[in-house]
Amino acid sequence: MTADTKLIVCPACRALNRVHAGREAEAVCGKCKTKVFEATPLELVGTTFDRHITKNDIPVLVDFYSPTCGPCLMMGPQFDDAAKRLHPKVRLAKLDTTADQAIAARFNVRAVPTLILFKSGHEIARQPGAMNAQDIVNWVNNSTR
Repeated sequence: MTADTKLIVCPACRALNRVHAGREAEAVCGKCKTKVFEATPLELVGTTFDRHITKNDIPVLVDFYSPTCGPCLMMGPQFDDAAKRLHPKVRLAKLDTTADQAIAARFNVRAVPTLILFKSGHEIARQPGAMNAQDIVNWVNNSTR
């Protein structure tokens, strides 16, 4: 992999795509022809989680949430806004901890919402509790320096 290209996982078919740096926002999947990178959070499930966390050359911020959690519901629109602000530097994703309890347990998520920032398959930062969009952006920028 050269410094001017990145591997990005397609959100639709999960194919790996080699994308030129600076062209992430307009790249389309070589396999299924969908956009490789959208400015909205991607919903991950057990079968897609590991591929997106380990194969993307860009950081992936995951919101571990529950659809019945009040603070999670309040943070949802803020997380969507943060996705627009961080696009295409960071992929934002969500994981429903009630549907995928094994993944939440694997990462020792004890409270929701919890944000975990991954890079090359490794956790690089964690933040429990609801945050507004600007705080999410600032936290991610400080964590990826």
